[in-house]
Amino acid sequence: MNAKQQVTHHSSLGESNSESLSQQSLISYLREHMNARIVGQAQFVDRLLLALFADGHILLEGAPGLAKTKAVNALAQTIECDARRIQFTPDLLPSDLTGTDIYHAEQQQFSFQKGPIFNNLVLADEINRAPAKVQSALLEAMAERQVTVGGKSYSLPELFLVMATQNPIEQEGTYPLPEAQLDRFLLQVNISYPDAAAEREILRIVHGESQGEDSPATRLIKPQEIFAARAQALQTHSSEALLQYIIELIQATRNFTAYGDELAGMIAFGASPRSTIALDKCSRVHAWMRGADFVTPADVQAVIHDVLRHRIILSFEAQAEGLTTDDVIELLVEKVPMS
Repeated sequence: MNAKQQVTHHSSLGESNSESLSQQSLISYLREHMNARIVGQAQFVDRLLLALFADGHILLEGAPGLAKTKAVNALAQTIECDARRIQFTPDLLPSDLTGTDIYHAEQQQFSFQKGPIFNNLVLADEINRAPAKVQSALLEAMAERQVTVGGKSYSLPELFLVMATQNPIEQEGTYPLPEAQLDRFLLQVNISYPDAAAEREILRIVHGESQGEDSPATRLIKPQEIFAARAQALQTHSSEALLQYIIELIQATRNFTAYGDELAGMIAFGASPRSTIALDKCSRVHAWMRGADFVTPADVQAVIHDVLRHRIILSFEAQAEGLTTDDVIELLVEKVPMS
């Protein structure tokens, strides 16, 4: 039974159990359901949920076979929504993504045929395999929450999350995303292979699924519950001192010489103001997800790598020394004090 069939099959459960879950019950329920299916990737699951509650999009970098498609399907099984995987290829056209006007000779008029982007959860698989025009169409839809075809704009669903993937180990026949467009993603998350214990659990789950033992979601979360949770998460208090800390961290990516010689020459281009907004929002949602009423420096430091990893560009010298953006971000956190 695929994800869409399971959603339909269990719609009656969502209707019969329509009372809203509490904040922690909602998070616990989603975490439990996702972690039972995406074994050994607890960090990835948490970041996917963070993107969902922060109303942002996520760029995932990892080798093939790490349950990226399964993660989107598992999330779709818990929410009353549609999910769609789009395989990006060099011959893909923007209209294959957004849809196009179809001419009906009988009525002598055009009608708009929606493309796969008009789903709630969209997995853009291997986004760097599509040419620039297709990438641009996707990123415009992400930013504007609408597409324009034939001079007419069409709004995307209110609940709209894109999870795009990149394969870091294969660069032949790819079109790297421009840095300015990468900024459209709220988070970039890197995932690695599971350990031996997790891989054994994966085999157990696969064997169970082959024998029809897969346990579906016990209830469906309504989109209104997600919207209410987003509003609640953004009410999490962030003090003036903490906001200043966030600003100084972002400023340090542009004026790094003020924080010692170690950072000098490491960063070619610093983070944009969009990074400041993203770091503040993600810190609030992270604090809310752990049940706190206010944001702490630990919340900022917990999400800063995923927020800034794709938003700063290292200098040639730093790359030649084998440094990564994570190395530089770690140094930023070490050098910038919380006043």
